[in-house]
Amino acid sequence: MKKALPRSAAARSLFIVALILYISVPVLAGSAPDSESAVEKIQKAYGNIKDIKGSFVQKSFIKDLKRTDTFRGTFMIKLPSKMKWQYGGGGKHTEVIIDNDELLIYQKDEKQVLKGRFDRGSYGQAPIALLGGFGSIKNEFEASEKDGRLFLKPRKPMGNVASIEIVPSEGEFPIGSLLITDKRSNRIEITLKSVTVNTGIKDSAFAFPVPKGVSVYEYNQP
Repeated sequence: MKKALPRSAAARSLFIVALILYISVPVLAGSAPDSESAVEKIQKAYGNIKDIKGSFVQKSFIKDLKRTDTFRGTFMIKLPSKMKWQYGGGGKHTEVIIDNDELLIYQKDEKQVLKGRFDRGSYGQAPIALLGGFGSIKNEFEASEKDGRLFLKPRKPMGNVASIEIVPSEGEFPIGSLLITDKRSNRIEITLKSVTVNTGIKDSAFAFPVPKGVSVYEYNQP
């Protein structure tokens, strides 16, 4: 049975998620003459990708707390709009699923599921979901390149995301790591490992049967 999450509990849960998933890098506006090479390489690769999976290490720097937390996990993406990742760290175990416009966050230790809508405003809470949207960089971002890194600034509001720094990869998947910025000067670095593409991930991999004894709460994006 779905319940309405009390305001204080909802705020607390979303704050926890934000602390885990929030992000900040210097913004470099404008496009350098050689930025096309990195942009074209990524977009060309995405044109041939149907699905992606691998593992990651996430380091989140929380400015106000002057603290860096490290999380490790696995992820899978089926383009254009199905994503799932699981991670743990600091005694917390979380699973996040995006299925088209639905966002589901399962907090195992709290025995609760948070359900809401996923849109551009949700990237601040779910930055790794950006990996599903780099097939249209020219439309979504202003780009510049320096020292082999690609710097992106959203053309339109994207939640709290201020900028994204991409370190390219020479492997089959063109992105090695992301350093994402939020508007509060928090930052999160996501390093991808053991990434494989086009392995035939099925839609059923993104299904989430709610475990017995787990409460489900609906919430609206702030």
